[in-house]
Amino acid sequence: MKTDAPALLLSPIGYMRTAHATKAETPRQPATARDKPGLLQLLPGHHLEHAIEDLATWERIWVIFWFDRNRGWRPKVLPPRSTTGRKGVLATRSPHRPNPLGLSVLRLDRVEGLSLHVRDVDLLDGTPVLDIKPYVAYTDAHPRSGSGWLEQPDPRPAHVVWFGADAELQLAWIAAHAGPPLRERIEATLRLGPQPHPYRRIRRGKDGAMVLAVQDWRIDFRAAAAGIEVLGVRSGYRAAQLDAADATGGPLALHRGFRARFA
Repeated sequence: MKTDAPALLLSPIGYMRTAHATKAETPRQPATARDKPGLLQLLPGHHLEHAIEDLATWERIWVIFWFDRNRGWRPKVLPPRSTTGRKGVLATRSPHRPNPLGLSVLRLDRVEGLSLHVRDVDLLDGTPVLDIKPYVAYTDAHPRSGSGWLEQPDPRPAHVVWFGADAELQLAWIAAHAGPPLRERIEATLRLGPQPHPYRRIRRGKDGAMVLAVQDWRIDFRAAAAGIEVLGVRSGYRAAQLDAADATGGPLALHRGFRARFA
């Protein structure tokens, strides 16, 4: 975004180390990342060991970071919780912002030198951290505040999600063959609801079933009064793609093996 104002110079004070390698597997909020561990490694040579004195006495910290893997921004976005269309990006928590600044409140377990051990981490591995502030409960928490365009107070009660026998076998096979952590992503997405939604990549399938897309996998599920049942997992690649001569390595090899096992 161009402006006549002078450029602002920001430099990272550290970087996050987490198990979240891609956007698809990263929780969207700290509330959905409960107990997910991470390490905030501060940079040496900047006197930060003095800057974090007394920080270990706080239970939670605000972490201000840079969405370094975003490209561009969008004036209007479709949040996962929206049932009434797109919203202005500044009325949402979307990462696609005019300035790609992020803000998360993380639980601080301990401080070891320039390493901060934290939990409830919803940041990608390698995310640049710009600042840290203590979370002060009496001034930072306002539980009675209005919820804006959200139809219900946030967070709303999560939908119950369970996995059928076929889905359990398929997810276990994928995990055993070093596939992506599908189960956590499926649960996190479907707990928000089973309604078709382009942002959550949910659409209607056949025979009353629904389909959730997670990376290059497709998950069939069915919604009922008691909750959401995950029926099974299948590859998102077409048969012709899996049969191609160059499908012997990389992710296609995993999908070919899956097809052979669960054909």
